[in-house]
Order: sequence, then structure tokens, then C-alpha cells
Amino acid sequence: MMLRAMALGVMLMVSAGQVVAQERLSGVASVIDGDTLEIHGTRVRLHGIDAPESAQLCERPSGKTWRCGQQASLALSDRIGRSSVTCRRTDTDRYGRMVAVCTEEGGDINAWMVAEGWAVAYTSYSRDYAGLEVTAKAASSNIWSGAFVMPWDWRRGQRVVETRPPRDARRTGCDIKGNINRRGDRIYHLPAEHSYARTRIDEGEGERWFCSEEEARQAGWRRSGR
Repeated sequence: MMLRAMALGVMLMVSAGQVVAQERLSGVASVIDGDTLEIHGTRVRLHGIDAPESAQLCERPSGKTWRCGQQASLALSDRIGRSSVTCRRTDTDRYGRMVAVCTEEGGDINAWMVAEGWAVAYTSYSRDYAGLEVTAKAASSNIWSGAFVMPWDWRRGQRVVETRPPRDARRTGCDIKGNINRRGDRIYHLPAEHSYARTRIDEGEGERWFCSEEEARQAGWRRSGR
């Protein structure tokens, strides 16, 4: 009886150790892309952020494209180097990956990626980094320096060439999209809104670009609810 109790105690201790190991992971990390690491063979998706995909292109104000997805990965790699990274699980995604907040020397890596303009806040899952995104956008940092497609829209097939305003509109800052939906409602979309990238403008159908919200409202358009 005593041996059984001791064996049970050992099993419980091992089980508890496994839970701790599953909830926290530390070690030298390899960068898979701008929002994914690998530590000791375990893939870790950075919580609350979404970085451009590896093959994704963004556009400079000059109109020249650049490999923003690749550069985001390189920035993350430079940030962590060969230092030990500690990741604390917040969830598990549908691919079975550990979703986590990861730190290096006490600094929040997820937050750093958004603050530096190498990733956006993934507000469909968390608003933890939404404020940092606002700051990065205001500073025109990295991906915010020109036109780009939100990573989730890029994965659906959207490309920057399909979403940018005409060159003359971009030059004067007239980047508000005036769209007419299937019911005939006139709705305008701001660049910061998640629906902006997938909204297309057909000027032949009466849709147009606006330079300000006031201009859009005076023309009879209302703001998108999303």
C-alpha cells in the first residue's frame, strides 16, 4: 500500500512538471517568420500580433515595393539574437502551436514587433497591443511607411496593388475609400479599418476617393461600422 502511494506521488509530481513545461518554454529560438518562433522543436506563435507573411510585399511612398515580410523576420532575428527566450502560453491555435507572450532579457518581444512597425495588433484575438499599433502608425514606422495589406487579408489573396489609391490620390493624401454596397448604401472606409484592404473602388460605378471624413459626409457617405 505504501509503495502504491509513493508511486502515485511520483506520478503526480511528474504530471505537475509536465504541465509547467507546457505552460512555459525557454531556450534559444529560431525565427520562422515575423510572428513565429521555434524553441526545442516546438513552434510558438506570438500572442496578439500578426506580421507580414514571408513572401509578402509592401510599398514605399515612392511606389517601390519591398519585401516587408522577409524584413520583419530579419528584424525579429536581430532582436533576439542567440539570447535565451522565455515564452508563456496564453492559448493553443488550431494548428496545435503554442500561442505565447515571449520575452528576452525581460522585454516583451511581441510588443516590440508592433511598436517598431514590423507587425500589427491581431485584434481579432487580443487588443493587448492595439495602442502600440496606433503609435507605430503615427510614426510611419516600417510597414506603416507606405501601403500594405493586412497579413490576414494577404493570406486570403489580397495584394497591395489592388488596395492602394490611384497615384495622384496617394500624393495628395486622399486615401479614404467611398464604396457603394449591394443595397446602394454609400459608406466610406478609413485606412486604419480592417475592412479597408478588401474594399475595392470602381469609379465607373460612382465610387470615389475622399481627402477627409468631412468631405465624405458632405457628399452623402457615412462611415463604415467596422
